[in-house]
Amino acid sequence: MKIILKEDIHNLGYKDDIVEVKSGYGRNYLIPTGKAIIATPSALKVLAENQKQRAHKIAKIKADAEAIATSLEGVTLTIGAKTSSTGTIFGSVNNIQIAEALEKLGHNIDRKIIYIKDTIKEVGNYVATVKLHKEVSVEIPFEVVSE
Repeated sequence: MKIILKEDIHNLGYKDDIVEVKSGYGRNYLIPTGKAIIATPSALKVLAENQKQRAHKIAKIKADAEAIATSLEGVTLTIGAKTSSTGTIFGSVNNIQIAEALEKLGHNIDRKIIYIKDTIKEVGNYVATVKLHKEVSVEIPFEVVSE
């Protein structure tokens, strides 16, 4: 079933994308929660008109995302965590700690757009991805050290 997304959904698509999903996922979850609508011919015409009208606004959003990306280039973070004698972290490091560390450096980044591939349970060097726009993302290296 083809649907039009009304918001960004991780691992599925971005707002206003037309995607193919299984009918049960679309009818039982995406459409009732307001995250998507069925891609009927009239809905596709409305989508095309809206995208045409918002073209300059979308270009400005992308330019802003690229500006933030250039300011984040070369940023490295050091995150302190309580560890055992073997270097294992009590708990884990997640996107909240990375967002707080970026905020201390003057970059106000929402934690929901910061993605870490694996759970971080040990001291070491890792990489987080900040997806600022569907075409703009930045990788931020960070080091987890023992406090």
